[in-house]
Amino acid sequence: MTAGLAARTAPERPVPVPPPVEPARLPRRLVRNKRAVAGLVLLAVLCAVAFAGPLLSPWGWNDTDFTAFRQGPSARHWLGTTQSGRDVLALTLRGTRRSLVIGMAVAVLSTGLAALVGMVAGFAGGWLDRILMWGTDLLLVLPSFLVIAVLAPALGGGAAALVPLLAGFLWMITARAVRGMTASLREREYVLAARFLGAGPARVIGRHVLPQLASLLVVDAGVNVSVAVVAESGLSLLGFGVRPPDVSLGMLIAAGQGTATARPWPFAAAAAMLVLIVLAINLLGDGLRDVLDPAPRQRRSGR
Repeated sequence: MTAGLAARTAPERPVPVPPPVEPARLPRRLVRNKRAVAGLVLLAVLCAVAFAGPLLSPWGWNDTDFTAFRQGPSARHWLGTTQSGRDVLALTLRGTRRSLVIGMAVAVLSTGLAALVGMVAGFAGGWLDRILMWGTDLLLVLPSFLVIAVLAPALGGGAAALVPLLAGFLWMITARAVRGMTASLREREYVLAARFLGAGPARVIGRHVLPQLASLLVVDAGVNVSVAVVAESGLSLLGFGVRPPDVSLGMLIAAGQGTATARPWPFAAAAAMLVLIVLAINLLGDGLRDVLDPAPRQRRSGR
């Protein structure tokens, strides 16, 4: 009993936190990770096809071939044409570019906002922490899809309206996770030492807190790209997303679903690109998490 009481009253040893990966070692660790390499290569190929493909195509995404309505794949139109005579390949590449731009912009904004709110709340504490978390909890209970569906048409639709709306509803859960990790890191010895030496809050967060959250933020950004692409496709499928004459993958899927059994090429091309984008981003995000996460290095070192 005395030994058990002594064990319970003994001060807990702080869990050592390994330093983040050195920037010079990141490329070598990234190359060794098969998932990261596969996701990066697939995403690079998709971006090259989406952005450079139209330069090699004789048809623009808004061109109409009045001699080919609802025709199948041929030498003139590799993926066929729509019922209005537009080239399916050109439309798919245009929709892929639009969806990629929207997804990446949403990921940058939402992850950046989550990191900012979470680190400020966790590091400052007190009344500022309570106010920020109260606002975060308030946004969490709102039906985000319905709010976006109502506000997007009122704001004119298109990417300019979708990007801030989607980003505004994708950061709350990550912000709470960042806040909890920041509050824990705030009590670490090296953070306290930096503060005692006179380092300001911004310098302490940038030098000692943010590197420890890199793996979480990278994975969150990857997930947000996938979520934003799928959400934009769903909103466009229901008519609340990108407005004609512009196109997105969701619009192409919606336009081709009625004839998916008889003439599957418009629907299949857009759906395949959507699946490949989500797969590439998820592979890259998981690989970067393994590269940046300090936990595997801690286990290998025996600590």
